[in-house]
Amino acid sequence: MTLITLVLLGVVIFLAHREILKAWDLIGQINLWVLAILIPVQFFSYYATGGMIFNYLRSKGDLKDVSHWRMTRIALELNFVNHVLPSGGAAGFSYLGWLLSKYKVSVSRTTMAQIIRFALTFVSFVLLLMVAVGILILDHRIDRVILLLCVGLATVAIGATVGGILVIGSKKRLDAFSGWLTRLVNTIVRKITRGRKKKILNDTLLFNFFNDLHEDYMAIRRDRRILIRPFIWAVLANIADVALIWIAFWSLGFMINPALLFVAFGLASLAGGASVTPGGAGVYETIMIAFLASGHVSAEVAIAGTLIARVTLVLGTILFGYLFYQLTVNKYGKRTP
Repeated sequence: MTLITLVLLGVVIFLAHREILKAWDLIGQINLWVLAILIPVQFFSYYATGGMIFNYLRSKGDLKDVSHWRMTRIALELNFVNHVLPSGGAAGFSYLGWLLSKYKVSVSRTTMAQIIRFALTFVSFVLLLMVAVGILILDHRIDRVILLLCVGLATVAIGATVGGILVIGSKKRLDAFSGWLTRLVNTIVRKITRGRKKKILNDTLLFNFFNDLHEDYMAIRRDRRILIRPFIWAVLANIADVALIWIAFWSLGFMINPALLFVAFGLASLAGGASVTPGGAGVYETIMIAFLASGHVSAEVAIAGTLIARVTLVLGTILFGYLFYQLTVNKYGKRTP
């Protein structure tokens, strides 16, 4: 899949080489003072992401002695892990479960916090998407393709949320799923090790994990108010993420309609999340540029603004994320005798 992605990117670069050269000329006129605004906005994005997880866990009595700054740093580490280990978010789930276990938070509760983070991000995204579509209609900048893409985005977001609720909300379905997953993992390990390891998961490990997950979900259903603050943080996180891209275009001297950027961001993030390249590199940019170009943004402007945003933000995530990640690994990663 990575090779196919690279080949397709090569074709795109070949076909758009003239626009890329024009984009390079545009990058030369960048306003560094405006671009510097990305730093505090990116920090706030991680602060909001940490707020989603932090507020839920606080409401359950966990992390009482952990500051919001520490959760912001953890959110940055989480994003770093998901960037360097493209796995659709699975690497982040594992890393956060391991890290917060050092703060006496159960893995099942940490998993529920991340499920809530994704669910609220999806729900708030759909609400903001409806606002963006309304703005585009008023601005006479929407056509059938954009409308269909918006409907598709909303369907995927709502479908993923509802699907997760259907599984977690049913004790019977969770028990069946845990049994199936246990058998699947043990079968794969047995084949890989050629029978040397008969069983890596016992029959109760995943059962107990999913049982705790179900109990947390039922507690949320009894008191939905604990989701109010995480939902507010989810809205702010979505707005901050789109604002980062808007600032990159602003630094070039172009004011792009934020509603158009919001739809492009959603499509690119969805495609990038499913990509096997680190951080969705290549796939994210291609989708973003193609959509903006279809929305009457000139190709060279779309290329220049997208690349400036991505390079700046990914470098910030990897450099600072790696620093904090390494400090955490050095502190907690040593095996006990």
